[in-house]
Formats: sequence, C-alpha cells, structure tokens
Amino acid sequence: MTIQDIYQQFVTDIQYVRWQEWVSTIAQIASVWYARKNNILVYPTGIIGVLLASWVYFFLATPPLYADAILNVYYFFMSVYGWYNWVQKKENHALKYQISWCSPHQLFYGLTGFAIAWVTIYFLLTGLTDSNTPILDSLVSSSAVTAMWCMAQRKIENWLAWIFSNIVAIPLNFYKGFMLFTLMYILFLVMAFMGYLTWKSSHQKGKSLN
Repeated sequence: MTIQDIYQQFVTDIQYVRWQEWVSTIAQIASVWYARKNNILVYPTGIIGVLLASWVYFFLATPPLYADAILNVYYFFMSVYGWYNWVQKKENHALKYQISWCSPHQLFYGLTGFAIAWVTIYFLLTGLTDSNTPILDSLVSSSAVTAMWCMAQRKIENWLAWIFSNIVAIPLNFYKGFMLFTLMYILFLVMAFMGYLTWKSSHQKGKSLN
C-alpha cells in the first residue's frame, strides 16, 4: 500500500465516522490530558469515552474487535477503582496514592499479569471469536490492562505501558477502518510520552501536580 493509497483510504473512511466515535474520541483525549496533569477528572471523562468505544468495537466493527470491546468495559471498572484510589487520603490529609515508580514486586506482578492476559486473550479470541487480528488485538488489550492497573495506583510505569499499547493500536485501528480512532491513538502516543516526562519530573521534584 502506497502513501497515496493510505491517504485515499483515510479520506474515504473519515466521511463515515459515527457520532459514537466522535464523542468517545473527544472524551478520551480529555481523559488523557487530565491524566498527564494528574487531575481527578481523568476518570469521569474516561468513563464516557470507554463506554462509547466499547459500543463501537463490539457493535459497529466488522468483524467485531472483541478484545477491545471487553477491554473498554474493563477500563470502566478500573476507572471506578482508580477514581476511588485517587481521592483517598492519609491521616495527615496527604493523598494516599502519590506519583511513584513501581516497586520490584509490583513490577513483577505487572509484567506477569501482562503476559497472562496476552496469552489468555489470544486463545479466547482464536477459540471463541471470528477475530482476524488476534495477536495485535490481544497485545493492545493486555498492555492496556497493565497500564490501567498502574494508573489506578499513580505509578509512572503506566505511561510506558500506554506508549507500547498505542504503538500497536495505531495500525490495528487503521486496518479496521477506524480513521478517527487511528488519529486519536497517534495523539495518545504523543500525550503518553509527555505524560511520562511530566510524572517523572514531578516525582523527581518530590511533589505531585495540582
């Protein structure tokens, strides 16, 4: 496929973007922006975006992106969990979950969970669905599962997991014809890198952003 072919496909497909994709995209971009700023609004905006994305992936994709649809349902529950965590405070009224790196044990659990999720989702897709992209679909899902778990605890590694997930999601969504989501994941990739630098800098300064 040439650059001209890619451009023509993009122009053609962007004309048929559904309203669910537009609203989901705007909400998810706002969510990532708030995440980079370490703002609690990451979760309410994210919830709107992921529920609509789940609808798009399951009911509008042909064949459905089952893993991504289920993944966005997982995002919803993890958003509720993360929202709860982010407002918890200690006896001195400081936030219980501050920006920090994973401990060696947490990193081990995160990587182990990623590997288990990848293998599990892959075999579920190949055995129970008609997905024609099981490897990439499961890879995006498993890395995002890890990212959400890290973000709920304000771990800097969440941004590294998002960077990896977005790199895989870009060609996957383009292949499926979701042009707006493709652009969204390109933007997410840039924002995830910025988020990583922002959180890393904040941690080094010994304080969280307001």
